[in-house]
Amino acid sequence: MKIAGVDEAGKGPVIGPMIVAGVVVQDDVLPILERMGVRDSKAISPKKREFLASKIREVGICYTLEVSPSDIDALRKRITMNEIVVESYVKVLKQLKPDKAFLDAADVDANRFAKNVQERYGKNIKIISEHNADVRYPLVSAASIIAKVKRDETVKELERLLEKNIGSGYPSDVRTMCFLDDWIQEHRSLPSFVRHSWKTAKNALKRYEQSRMF
Repeated sequence: MKIAGVDEAGKGPVIGPMIVAGVVVQDDVLPILERMGVRDSKAISPKKREFLASKIREVGICYTLEVSPSDIDALRKRITMNEIVVESYVKVLKQLKPDKAFLDAADVDANRFAKNVQERYGKNIKIISEHNADVRYPLVSAASIIAKVKRDETVKELERLLEKNIGSGYPSDVRTMCFLDDWIQEHRSLPSFVRHSWKTAKNALKRYEQSRMF
């Protein structure tokens, strides 16, 4: 039986894409993942994540979907962020074609999340959707690691191109907010790699506009 785990990295940042990753393996490979010591990506150092990602790719088939800031802005004009995650999970599952899937729920109601994914997937598949699935299930932990490594790579590449430190991209990161304010001060607009529909981005523009009034 082919079993998949799916998780995302970057649902909440104001800068950069959201990455949705899926890992599919035959059920007899699950013990190998457990022996690897895969855990929720947030509980592992960057170097350890990169090491585990290479090992995960050796034993499973991995697929990552990148949803750009501009894609997110466009989609949010007609659907919620949770619905964007549902659509993204479905796209990943259609690539992997598992018989069974474990999902990290991106909805306060995990059962509703599973139902929405099931309906949009449109094929016979057993779905287990839970909060903190990346902690409970090694296969979802593996997907979490793959997604996080890919997300980190995109942020590092962006920093390399800009020759600036942009931090993690999350609104709670002081480095990210300083970068955003400095960019707007210099360019008088938001960059293309920022989610313009985010309240954080709109507030940054407002701060700039108000500063010019005095």
